[in-house]
Amino acid sequence: MSNPVLVELLRGNGVESMHRGALALLDADGGVVAALGDVDRPVYPRSAVKLLQALPLVTSGAADRVGLTDAELALACASHNGEARHVATAAAMLAKAGLDADALECGSHWPGLDTATRELAASGVGPTALHNNCSGKHAGFLCVACAAGVDHRGYVAASHPVQREVRAALESLTGVGLSEDQCGIDGCAIPTFAVPLTALAHAFARFGAGAHMGQSRTKAAARIRAAIAAQPYYVAGSGRFCTEIMTRFGARVLVKTGAEGVFCGMLPGLGLGIALKMWDGAARAAEVAMASLLGHFGVLPAERREELLHPPVKNVVGLLVGEMRPAKSWLG
Repeated sequence: MSNPVLVELLRGNGVESMHRGALALLDADGGVVAALGDVDRPVYPRSAVKLLQALPLVTSGAADRVGLTDAELALACASHNGEARHVATAAAMLAKAGLDADALECGSHWPGLDTATRELAASGVGPTALHNNCSGKHAGFLCVACAAGVDHRGYVAASHPVQREVRAALESLTGVGLSEDQCGIDGCAIPTFAVPLTALAHAFARFGAGAHMGQSRTKAAARIRAAIAAQPYYVAGSGRFCTEIMTRFGARVLVKTGAEGVFCGMLPGLGLGIALKMWDGAARAAEVAMASLLGHFGVLPAERREELLHPPVKNVVGLLVGEMRPAKSWLG
């Protein structure tokens, strides 16, 4: 099945780039509300499923055992900027588990936010694993291991008890058996499994509605949703689409970006789940596509609607040279 053009980039009045993609919108019963493109082709959701990967942190009792706050639970679902508050919160999570940054196996990189990188560089200190955008998720995995009394070392391996629990949660919510031939390694070293967009959208609809999950996971999903609604800054950070939308609309919407043009989300009050993939891997296009979908459901800030749907393109001297926009072909 061909994938339609979902987003265009204009330079002047001409279309310079076109981004093809696929998207699925499902309800909690698995009903397809909308589908465009090859929605049955498995994709690696990458960081877009961190909310689902955080379920064992709550269902195992680890979150209660170590006393995680809403901010810490939100950070466990984050692809954060590496700002000072993100780093401090990840360190606090590890300390509650009796560990420090040396236990993290996600690797180090500079913060994703330019100002945070400049501040860190000016301090004369290089980045640590705490600055990794996935450090909160990994701190959550370590909390699960320590609370269960298992060796936390090697927790990123598919065979480790923590990753087996994560895999089981993903299989349960998506309804897809996650086989080894569909397994890759994510940027932060944990396993990532390819799943069709329809299954991802269904999983997010179930997570948002608390439906068909069993009592333990239903309660855990509600707690994670509440933590993110209370502390959306920790899921992404300053200047980020995910944080902005969830700060404005609270529990009405949860959205989570993933690498290589993946974006997932849920509208809990409507019982709907969203999953989309830009096939050229363009995050900029995935954000515009998600903004367009959310706009149809009235969950874009009115004063920012045009800028989110038509983000400006500027050159290095700040001159406006174009814009991005949802393609008319799928907006109708």
